[in-house]
Amino acid sequence: MRLGLVSDTHGELENLRLAIKKMLEDWRVEVLAHLGDECEDVEAVRELWKGELIQVPGVYCEHYRDPGIQNRLVRELGGYRVLFTHSREPHANDLPGDLNPLEVAARGEVEVVAYGHTHVPAVSWENGVLWVNPGHLKAHDKKGHGPSFAVLALEEKGVTAYLVDLHAGVSFAEHFAPRGGFARFSF
Repeated sequence: MRLGLVSDTHGELENLRLAIKKMLEDWRVEVLAHLGDECEDVEAVRELWKGELIQVPGVYCEHYRDPGIQNRLVRELGGYRVLFTHSREPHANDLPGDLNPLEVAARGEVEVVAYGHTHVPAVSWENGVLWVNPGHLKAHDKKGHGPSFAVLALEEKGVTAYLVDLHAGVSFAEHFAPRGGFARFSF
């Protein structure tokens, strides 16, 4: 099963359309997750994405302060528990009861943490948890990284994370995390 990750679209609908097109045609993504900062952008391009959509708001979105909307959520996909969050760490705008990504990962309650916020694409393996940040989809960003997205191949043998350059459509970083290397947890 393939999971596509986008974050920090900030109204860049043309780049989001291109990312969705590449995820569908080139990467065969089945589930798409938007990790905040303008997560509602996906609704503007819904004509392209008909599949399952997971959304979490950015820490500065008005939705982040709505207790009726989950700021962080855990979903089982492809046999793995994935935490979806905008920020990798607790944030001053968190609501009471919001999950703490660092604690959830440290307790081994998830195998993958998908996050955004920094606009810096990253993939790392920390204490049996795969952490993935797809970067951003802005045309220009002051942090020096071009627009990118991520694809996770969730397979029986493990998870492969690909960081993908939006315009080239090719992976510029990959990391394979074997199933046996993950922290143990029960469903």
